[in-house]
Amino acid sequence: MRVSLCVWTRCMAMLFVCFGLVCVPAKAAPTTCTGNFVNPISDIDWAAMFPLSVGGLEIWPNWNNLPDTKNPLSPICACGTPVPRIGIAVGFWEPVRLIDVTYKPWCFVNLGGVSLDPGLDVGVGTQTGMPNAGAEGVHNIAQWNNHYYIYPLIYWLNLLADFGCLEAGDVDVAFITEVDPLWHDDVSTALFGPENAAFANLLAQTACIVDCVSSTRKLPNDNLFWCAGCWGPMYPMTGNTHHTEVLQSGKLSAARLMYFLHRVGITSGTMGSQGLCNKYFMPVMRKQQYRFQMVNPVAKTGSRYSTTTLGTSTMMRNSGTVYPVKGEDQGYLIWRKRNCCVL
Repeated sequence: MRVSLCVWTRCMAMLFVCFGLVCVPAKAAPTTCTGNFVNPISDIDWAAMFPLSVGGLEIWPNWNNLPDTKNPLSPICACGTPVPRIGIAVGFWEPVRLIDVTYKPWCFVNLGGVSLDPGLDVGVGTQTGMPNAGAEGVHNIAQWNNHYYIYPLIYWLNLLADFGCLEAGDVDVAFITEVDPLWHDDVSTALFGPENAAFANLLAQTACIVDCVSSTRKLPNDNLFWCAGCWGPMYPMTGNTHHTEVLQSGKLSAARLMYFLHRVGITSGTMGSQGLCNKYFMPVMRKQQYRFQMVNPVAKTGSRYSTTTLGTSTMMRNSGTVYPVKGEDQGYLIWRKRNCCVL
């Protein structure tokens, strides 16, 4: 797979920052890092794994009425070369990733609220209004840091032995935005995503209202890829978000990180007919592929709104989820749609 010049440039910038760890004095975190380890049994909304389908037939429904994506109609599939093997096309949702959302640098929420001190003076953010340079008053922007974990929970727990469709591996931290010098730099990031200019207008942003309604009602609209539903715009691909409500802006930063990881090829497509035999390159993220479940500071389980699609309105589900001092940092479990040919 060819990697674009902009991706290499961004990676080299991150390397230079990493080399500076030993010589740059650390800046103290704004407040104490908080969080909890995710209990792999009680903190997981296991209803989000369903519906389970074979071809276009739903054989195990979702009892919380979560919407599902379209599945290949035929129950029969074939994979492999030169002689293809015949299998059964199944569809299900798999918990595969964790994301931290915090304005405190090096605060690993889903690792129990542990805070590291690597000696890197970057990543200090805010959840409140900040001065707007060149203008009077206060510009309400939240600056978030995000950490992206590999978390193949079903495989890790060995719940489905010898099921080749599951993602294998161990729990690992795959991406940390504190070492990305562009994560809080909207101007420089726009140079690596020049299409940002095409959506920085009233007409494009007004279209996001359609995505907001679609996400809240059923599934997000993948045609409006520059929108994150009711959470806000996907561009710029940074942790700087318009701060009107803490859950909305925090989830938006997580969605932007996932969008960026798809853009650079770190994250792949797994849904639809293309994903039956292998994962595939998905440079423009399909929002329908993902579900979000809050696991920190409060693990949401057991209701229709415990796990939601990307971009769903947070208006009716934010009570008691985040709170001052002990519950400011957020953690999310990411469920991913998997269509697979079981051979």
